[in-house]
Amino acid sequence: MAGRGGSTGTGTSPPPGQGVGAERRRRQQPQPQPRPQHALAGPGHAAAPRRPPRGERRHRAAWMEAAPRRCPAGRPGCPRRWRRRLRGRRWALAAGLLGAAAALALYACLPEPAAAPRAAAGGRLGGEVNVLLWWEPFGRPRRMADCRRRYNITGCRLSADRSRLGEAQAVLFHHRDLALHGAEGLPRGPPPRPPRQLWVWMNFESPSHSPGLRGLAGLFNWTMSYRRDSDVFVPYGYLYALPAPRPFVLPRKTRLVAWVISNWNEEHARVRYYRQLKEHLAIDVYGARGLALAEGGVVETVSAYKFYLAFENSQHTDYITEKLWRNAFAASAVPVVLGPRRANYERFIPPDSFIHVDDFPSPRLLATYLKFLDKNKPNYRRYFAWRKKYEVHVTSFWDEHFCKVCEAVRAAGNQIKTVQNLASWFES
Repeated sequence: MAGRGGSTGTGTSPPPGQGVGAERRRRQQPQPQPRPQHALAGPGHAAAPRRPPRGERRHRAAWMEAAPRRCPAGRPGCPRRWRRRLRGRRWALAAGLLGAAAALALYACLPEPAAAPRAAAGGRLGGEVNVLLWWEPFGRPRRMADCRRRYNITGCRLSADRSRLGEAQAVLFHHRDLALHGAEGLPRGPPPRPPRQLWVWMNFESPSHSPGLRGLAGLFNWTMSYRRDSDVFVPYGYLYALPAPRPFVLPRKTRLVAWVISNWNEEHARVRYYRQLKEHLAIDVYGARGLALAEGGVVETVSAYKFYLAFENSQHTDYITEKLWRNAFAASAVPVVLGPRRANYERFIPPDSFIHVDDFPSPRLLATYLKFLDKNKPNYRRYFAWRKKYEVHVTSFWDEHFCKVCEAVRAAGNQIKTVQNLASWFES
């Protein structure tokens, strides 16, 4: 039989909620509206992401991922651009204030800045440095060096004109000339000495050949000498490292031992040692008591020898002169040294670049060793291994010394002192 609504069936009733009437009733009931994605969906409101269930609130990373990352302009529910700009400016202002506070805190914790170069006596800060030579060394006038051209030291003005005393930042006093003229030859004024003018005591002789040291206490501000602990350290020479190793070609050697000496004194240790050494070894001596030597021909002459006697006229701390740097090293001869202790030499040069007389109990054993090296070329060449890494610089008298003072004055800032006991320091 036909059922109600024209449907056919077995006469059984449809399940509850599945008949035609139920369908009609569902259509007549108002449908629930879908929950909006944003709490405030109207235009002009900030689009806030849906808050996650309570169980998910502790997962902040997931909550942040649920937030929309971009909202196209003009779309309903998007915030206005001017509000976004305002929030951005507020964040920028806050970041700027925090940065300024951090910078102020850092500045407060920094140490005091180094003293700036002081103004010249009668000059301006950072201007030209004026150096006055009160006596030209050994009374020999010379043309003043161009420090910029020769040593790349700028802003340096050298002069021997005593009328410029009042404008000089530093005044140099050569000790040998000071000893000749006495303390009475020092500037007395007028004009009065500028309050921050540096008086520099300059000496490159050993203490044994520097008379008159005892009366110079408290007169000078700086020292300039070959000693490493001088205020202005200017050695007779030094080694500097090459940018990259390079091969070294040893000049042809035809002779054994040379010695150049101008000041012969039988009381000197070097003369006494020579007299013992020559009993066991042939030595060619040049100078006043030996063979003639052409002016400026030391390097050329010595370059033919395997060894050179770099014997100093006296033995004092750091007193290592041109006898090592020019006469031996520049001539590519192995120096046999007599001077300060071996450890003192090794502060300046490699330990395998020289032979020290103290390495041998007697001159006879030293002579035996030199003869051994003469016959064993590989052992001899070991004394030149350092040449692949270093180059020799021989200091130029006196230009380099004067220009170095300019450099030191500029770097010194407002530091000033007085050398209270010159003699005890230099003789130590």
